Amino acid sequence: MRLFYYGLSTCVLLFAGIFFSGCASSPDAVFLSDDSQPPSTPVAPPDVIPTNSGVALFNVGDTVNVTLSDAGPDFTAQTYEQIIKEDGSITLPLIGNVQAADRTVGDLEQAIHDLYVPKYYVRLTVTVKPSADRVFYVGGEVNHPGVFQYLGATTVTEAIQSAGGPDDFANHSKVWLIRATGTRIHVNYDKALKDPSQDPSVYPGDQINVERRIF
Repeated sequence: MRLFYYGLSTCVLLFAGIFFSGCASSPDAVFLSDDSQPPSTPVAPPDVIPTNSGVALFNVGDTVNVTLSDAGPDFTAQTYEQIIKEDGSITLPLIGNVQAADRTVGDLEQAIHDLYVPKYYVRLTVTVKPSADRVFYVGGEVNHPGVFQYLGATTVTEAIQSAGGPDDFANHSKVWLIRATGTRIHVNYDKALKDPSQDPSVYPGDQINVERRIF
């Protein structure tokens, strides 16, 4: 009989432990219920989406051909080949300087049209075509002189390095950057390597010449 009551007491205690354990865990079950939502993934605001991606812009040194046509029955189409100057402009008859750098083909065509019409012509068609070749030249005392494709922002020291760097006979203190516009800029190669402010930018059509040292 004692064994029966002992077994019965054990079962009651075990059942009570399971019951209260389940009650204690119920708050966690409610907290992890379907009502809880995982944190949402942040979405970038619309104003950070880049615009004009991949649109080509004119740069200093680019050559552009500007054709003026359809101004009237007696007007003969005229084409002007222009190199974009260091101030970013080109020069056309009657209207003078026009800002060309940092503009697309369409932007430049519209700007030129608006300067001519209606002040000089009632109507006019403006066509702008960029030069197909965008290159710069490195010569003189470098290991691999030649013509190099202009792929983007480049400085004099970078252009020289793309030509294999100065050779054993190079005069590092006498490097000339000759703009497509004819402007000559003296550069000290060693100083330019240390100080970016003395390392001018290279543009399409520019030439870099490294002089030979005397001794």
